Amino acid sequence: MLNVAVVGCGGMSGGYRRAFEQLGSRVRVVAAVDVVQDRAKAAAEELGAEPATDYRTVLDGVDAVMLILPHHLHHPIAMECLAAGKHVLLEKPLAISEAECLDLIQASEKARRVLMIAYCMRFHPLVVRLKELIDNKTYGDVFQLSIWTEQHTRYPRDHWASKAATLGGGQLFSHGCHYIDLLLWFLGRPVEGTHMGTNYCTPWMEKEGTSNVAMKFESGALGYHFGTWGAKGTRLGYSFHAHCAEGMIEAHASIGKLFAHVGDKEELLEECELGKHVGNEIVHFIDCIETGRPPLTDARSSLQGLRAIWRLYDAEQKGVVADLRGLGLDES
Repeated sequence: MLNVAVVGCGGMSGGYRRAFEQLGSRVRVVAAVDVVQDRAKAAAEELGAEPATDYRTVLDGVDAVMLILPHHLHHPIAMECLAAGKHVLLEKPLAISEAECLDLIQASEKARRVLMIAYCMRFHPLVVRLKELIDNKTYGDVFQLSIWTEQHTRYPRDHWASKAATLGGGQLFSHGCHYIDLLLWFLGRPVEGTHMGTNYCTPWMEKEGTSNVAMKFESGALGYHFGTWGAKGTRLGYSFHAHCAEGMIEAHASIGKLFAHVGDKEELLEECELGKHVGNEIVHFIDCIETGRPPLTDARSSLQGLRAIWRLYDAEQKGVVADLRGLGLDES
């Protein structure tokens, strides 16, 4: 049985309980850690663990940690956990600079410990099935993959997530990194791309609260992501449209349904339980610890997605198209 600590008991930690139930006797949550004592106590009660306010006090008693932290704390705390010989499941993004990302990659490889990035959408049943259909060319070659994420997320002005320096950027870096990661996973090596972002109507964000990304890939396929934290209403929610030579595949993650559209015919391909992807992600993390297999969402591929975002940001400032060559998933 692996002993695990959950570090950071804010909004993200609540989805972990069902995952631990899935794992049963394979895992014991021994500590719930948060600098706010009441949050630590509440999470500890929910998870059947002991509360703590300092992660350093629990490291000796655990095999692995799950870090759900403000982005600027990812690097220092994950580095300390890896140095202590712990496996780490780290919330996205990996870190807020390339130097910090490389530090973490090298530290995990030196310690021979799993460092997995929590890109939970790769474990969503509809996304997994969509990937299979695209890879198998069930509806022919994909030529356009569009992803929409429309939500309302507002933080106080003094919150770490409102500030570019601690968030690492804006909506694209913080949340869109999930979907840049997926575009690379689905479509392979990008060639060029553009980003346009704004905090118009999301003034609580120092950088963009609304983001549009367009990318072209070596195959000739195009990828698009629209994300906003300013949506006061939505019909698309979290939606994926894969236009292929013989039809269109629609994954509507908000309602847990996958459709195929061929001509004027619509076919329901799959339905799934909402929210289970976080559990699938944690099970995968434990599998990797037990088997020694590298995680699907490893740190090196995570860095490639962040490099793409940094190049898109830089090109936006310069008013040019970003050169995204050399960031494919099979490259370091």
